[in-house]
Amino acid sequence: GYDCYQNALAERVNGILKNEFLLYECNTISELKQLIDESVYVYNHVRPHLSLNMRTPAEVHDSYLCPA
Repeated sequence: GYDCYQNALAERVNGILKNEFLLYECNTISELKQLIDESVYVYNHVRPHLSLNMRTPAEVHDSYLCPA
């Protein structure tokens, strides 16, 4: 079923991709795919998130898999 909160999350992620990562126009679909792949990697592994106490999503995920 449709949940309006799911759309809000998708719109937030799309906005972050457009405003922070996809800053130039790609000439081919393969360029766009590569740029999106790099952007998702940076978002998950490099960019700290305030809501995660300045940790990356990957760090938080890994901490649940292997608690210290």
